[in-house]
Amino acid sequence: MAEAKLTLSASDFELFGIAQRFSLDRPALDARWKELQREAHPDKFAAHDPATQRLAMQWSVRINEAYKRLKDPLKRAAYLCELAGAPVNAQDNTTMPAPFLMQQMAWREALDDAHDASQVQVLQDEVLHSRLEALVHCEHLLDTKQNAVSAVGVVRALMFIERFVDDIDARLETLQSRAAAMTPGRGVAGGG
Repeated sequence: MAEAKLTLSASDFELFGIAQRFSLDRPALDARWKELQREAHPDKFAAHDPATQRLAMQWSVRINEAYKRLKDPLKRAAYLCELAGAPVNAQDNTTMPAPFLMQQMAWREALDDAHDASQVQVLQDEVLHSRLEALVHCEHLLDTKQNAVSAVGVVRALMFIERFVDDIDARLETLQSRAAAMTPGRGVAGGG
C-alpha cells in the first residue's frame, strides 16, 4: 500500500509519483489514480483490524483529494502556488489588475445585454478563449519561469473566469428554456 513509502502529508505530486509541474500527462495521472485506489481501497482491508481499516480509508480519501486537485488545472495551479509559498488567498485578497477589472465589467455588461442564445454563445467563446490564454500563461509562469508569485494573479483571474463561465451557462440554459417554451406545440397549452 502507498503508505509504506509515503505519509499522508506527502504532496499530491509525491503521492502520485509525478513531477511538481503545472503541465502533466492526464492519461498517466488517471492510470496512476486507479492504481493507487486499487492498492488502498478499503474493501481490500475488510478482514484486517479496525486500525488498518481506518488507515486504508484515510489513504483512499487522501488519494481522491489529491486526484481531484491535480486533474483540475485551476486547483492544480493554486496548489502549486501554495507549495511555492505564494498562497492565492482568494477569499482575503481579490486584488486584480485594472485591465482585467475592465474586462470583467465589459463581460458582465455583455451578458446582461444579451437577449438571445447566439449573443451569449459569442460571449462564451470569447471568455473560453481568455481562459485558455490564462491557463497557457499560468503554465509558463509556473513551469518555465518558476514564478508562483506572478502566477497568483493569473490564478485569481482564472477563478473569476470559472465563476463567470457558470453564469454564462446558466444564462444560456434560461434563454434556451424560454425559446423552447415559446415554440408552437411545445407550451403547456399547446402540448398534447
